[in-house]
Amino acid sequence: MCFGLQTRGWRLTPEVRGLTPILCNLEYVISSDSSIRSFFLDGPAGRLEALLNGGAENATHAAVVCHPHPLFGGTLHNKVVFHTMKALNSFGFPVLRVNFRGAGLSQGEHDRGAGEVEDVRAALDWLDAEFHLPLIFAGFSFGAAVGLRAAYDDVRVRALIALGVPVTPVVEETEEPRIYTFDFLGDCVKPKLFVSGARDQFGPRAELEALVASVPEPKKLVIVEGADHFFAGRLRELRDGIEIWVRDQVIAAR
Repeated sequence: MCFGLQTRGWRLTPEVRGLTPILCNLEYVISSDSSIRSFFLDGPAGRLEALLNGGAENATHAAVVCHPHPLFGGTLHNKVVFHTMKALNSFGFPVLRVNFRGAGLSQGEHDRGAGEVEDVRAALDWLDAEFHLPLIFAGFSFGAAVGLRAAYDDVRVRALIALGVPVTPVVEETEEPRIYTFDFLGDCVKPKLFVSGARDQFGPRAELEALVASVPEPKKLVIVEGADHFFAGRLRELRDGIEIWVRDQVIAAR
């Protein structure tokens, strides 16, 4: 979201972790379709509830954003998911959000991550058929862990955004520990952005830095100081980090 029009249609974004302020061209926002479409798309376990934020007529990419663990309240309306959508949509990209199987109004049952990978593939298929544009994948927490598996080797996906990546076992009283591995990224040469909070209880900095160090370039790690796993009180910094990277790695690379 823009703070207001300034001279010649530019705006100034806040600083992120000591970066100097940058200018962002508002032409993407001005030309974007502000419509929101609510619908269902066909998934492997039944219909998947979806929201599409419309993009610009001259959109260069389309994006999908995946939500955190559905058994613990994660849906397509999650705040991190919403702000990630807004960051991507600000460039005129149409952005799709989908509820995993068993979440919200989506059919099916939670499948501990295996079936959810196929849900992401169904979302990517829908985006590709609808827009025929290069795709960007973004996911938060569980959505990052399962979505990266679907997107990392999909030739239609040109860039990956992983937010709040759970790099340590996630333990809840109601289930067995969830352990996510990311060895498959070892050969992924697509542009990759990792954004996590400095106080993320599921992503200690040392383990996160080790993960990022293990994957090939191009890559970037942004640590949002003072933020927890859900970026509470730091959602503006989250959005700025995404927008800076998209401008540098997606827009400038066209």
